[in-house]
Amino acid sequence: MIYKHAYHCGRGGPKSILQKESGAGVVEELLIVSASGLAREVLAMVRSSGQYDVIGILDDDFELLGVSVDGATVLGGIGSVLRYANANVIVCIESEFEREAAVGRLAQLGLPEGRYATAVDPGIPLLDSAFVGQGSILLHNVTVAPAVSLGRHVVAMPNVHLGCDVHIADFATLCAGASLGGGASLGRGVHVGMNSCVREGITVGRYARIGMGAAVESSMPEFATWVGSPAH
Repeated sequence: MIYKHAYHCGRGGPKSILQKESGAGVVEELLIVSASGLAREVLAMVRSSGQYDVIGILDDDFELLGVSVDGATVLGGIGSVLRYANANVIVCIESEFEREAAVGRLAQLGLPEGRYATAVDPGIPLLDSAFVGQGSILLHNVTVAPAVSLGRHVVAMPNVHLGCDVHIADFATLCAGASLGGGASLGRGVHVGMNSCVREGITVGRYARIGMGAAVESSMPEFATWVGSPAH
C-alpha cells in the first residue's frame, strides 16, 4: 500500500495523520527520487497497488536524463522537483547518509514536508499501535509486531523482522533479513546489515553501523561499526 504521510493504527480501526489514499476517485501522482535498485522495487510495489501514477524519476546523474527505468523516465535532477507541484515524493536512496542529505536539500529547495509519501507493501499487516513515519519504505515480507514505531524516511528491505515495541529513528536502513528483538531501539541513521540481528532491549546509537550477519548482544555507542558474532 502507498500512504500519504505517516500511518498509524489504533483502536477503533485504522487512523492516519493524513487519510490513507483510498483509490476511489483520482489517482495521485508520485515522483521517485533516485534511479536506484530501491527505486525499482518501490516502483513495482506502487504498480501492484495501483494507488499512484508514477510520473517519473529525478536523479542528479545527468547521463540518465531521458532513460527509462522499468518504464519510468528520468525527468531531470533533484533540483527540478518543484516543477511537479502536484506530485507526492518518495526518496529511494539506499545510503542513509545520502538519503538524509537529499531530504535536507529538498527542504532547502522549498519542498514541503507534506509532499512525502510512505510506501508499505500491500502484504504487510500493520497491527494496532504500529506507526510508520512519512517517507518510509517497507518492502515485501517485512513483519511488524505490535507497538513498533518507525521514524521518517526509514527503509526496511525484504524479510526484515521488527519485534514488539521496537523503536527506529529517522533515516535508519535495515537490509534484507535483518531482525530486531522486542524493545530494541535504533538511533538516527543507523545501518543494519543483511541477515544481522539485534538482541531484545538493545540500544544502538545514532549513525552506528552493523555488519552483515552480525549478532549484536550489547548496546552500541553512536558512530560505532561492529561486525561478527557476538558483534564488537
